[in-house]
Amino acid sequence: MKALDDYYRFYNSNVHRGIHNLSAKATGAYEAARIKVANFVNAADSREIIFTRNATEAINLVAYSWGLSNLKQGDEIVLTVAEHHSAIVPWQFVSQKTGAVLKYVGLSKEEVPDIEQLKGLLSNKTKIVVVHHVSNVLGSMLPIEEIVACSNRVGAKVLVDACQSVPHMPVDVQKLGADFLVASSHKMCGPTGVGFLHGKFEILSSMEPFLGGGEMIADVFQDQSTYAEPPSRFEAGTPAIGEAIGLGAAIDYLSNFGMQRIHEYEKELGAYLYESLLSVPKVRIYGPAPSQSDHRAPLCSFNVENVHPTDIAEILDLQHGVAIRSGHHCAQILHRTLGITASARASLHFYNTKEEVDVFIHGLKDTIDFLTSQH
Repeated sequence: MKALDDYYRFYNSNVHRGIHNLSAKATGAYEAARIKVANFVNAADSREIIFTRNATEAINLVAYSWGLSNLKQGDEIVLTVAEHHSAIVPWQFVSQKTGAVLKYVGLSKEEVPDIEQLKGLLSNKTKIVVVHHVSNVLGSMLPIEEIVACSNRVGAKVLVDACQSVPHMPVDVQKLGADFLVASSHKMCGPTGVGFLHGKFEILSSMEPFLGGGEMIADVFQDQSTYAEPPSRFEAGTPAIGEAIGLGAAIDYLSNFGMQRIHEYEKELGAYLYESLLSVPKVRIYGPAPSQSDHRAPLCSFNVENVHPTDIAEILDLQHGVAIRSGHHCAQILHRTLGITASARASLHFYNTKEEVDVFIHGLKDTIDFLTSQH
C-alpha cells in the first residue's frame, strides 16, 4: 500500500514515454519490479517477464499470440480435468477457431491428475500441454519437470498455471523447464489488476503481438507496423504501473521471510488443517492426504453430508467471523468428475496460525450442528 501511495503521490507518470524526471523515476521503478519478478522465479532474463492484467490475461496472451499461429486442424491440446477455467476456456476458443482437439487427463484413485494417462495421451499431434502446478481444489502438486521432459520428447510446448505455487513455495522456472508460466499478484500479497507471464525469450520473440497500440511498436506506417522486442511487444498501452511497483514491494516482503521457510511452515499448517478437518463427523475432503503426497497445499476443499457448502460458508462468516470459499472454485469440470456440483474450501497462507485453524474447526462444528438440528 505504501508503494502504491508513493507512486501516485510523488511520481505518477507514464513509463517509457518521457525524458522528464517523473517519467524516468516511474520507468525505473516499473522496470525494477520486472527484475524483482524475474529474480523471484529465477528467469534467465528479465525480458522474459511480461506484465499482464492477471494470470487469466497471461494465458489468453499465449492462446492468441502463440496458439492461433501455431495450431491447426487435428493438432491436440492436452489439459487435465482439474484445471482452472482460466486455463481451459482460452484453449476452447483456440480449438473452435483452429480445429485443434482438446484432450483431458482424468484423475487417479488418489484424486490427482493421472500422470501415466497424460503420458499416454502425448503424441506427435500434441502441440501444447496446459497444466497447473498446484491444484486450487485438490491441493495436489504435479511433477512439472517430468511433464516437461515427456512433452518435449514429442515436440510439445508446456504452459504452467503457477498461481497456487509461486506465492507458497520456491519456484525456479529454469529448473521446471516449461515454455510458459503464469501467476497473479493478488495471491502474492500484492495488488489486484496485475499478474505476469514468464516465457522463454526465443519463443516470445517469435510470437505475434496480442494487443496493438502504443508501446508495443517499433515503427508505424500507414498500412503496416513493425513490433518491439519482448517484453514491450506484449505490453500495449499504459500498463498497471502502480500495481506492478506494488507487486515488486510484495515480492520484497515475501523474500524477506524466504520462500523455503514459508513452504515448510505451510506444509505443517496444511497438514494440521487436514487432520483437524478429518475429526469433524460426516466431512469428505477432496484430494490426496498429506501422507499420500510429497506436497499438499495448505487448503482443503470439502463437503459435509446433507449440508450445502454455501450454507456452511454463510453461517461461518455471519456467526463466527471465519471466511471460506464455497461454490465450484472455477473448476466445474473437476467438480463434475468428483460427482459434486460445489464444495467448501478453507485456504491458508503463511500469515495464518494453528489457533485460527482451531477457531475454524470449532465454528464449523457449531455451524453443522446449527444446520442439521431440528428446529
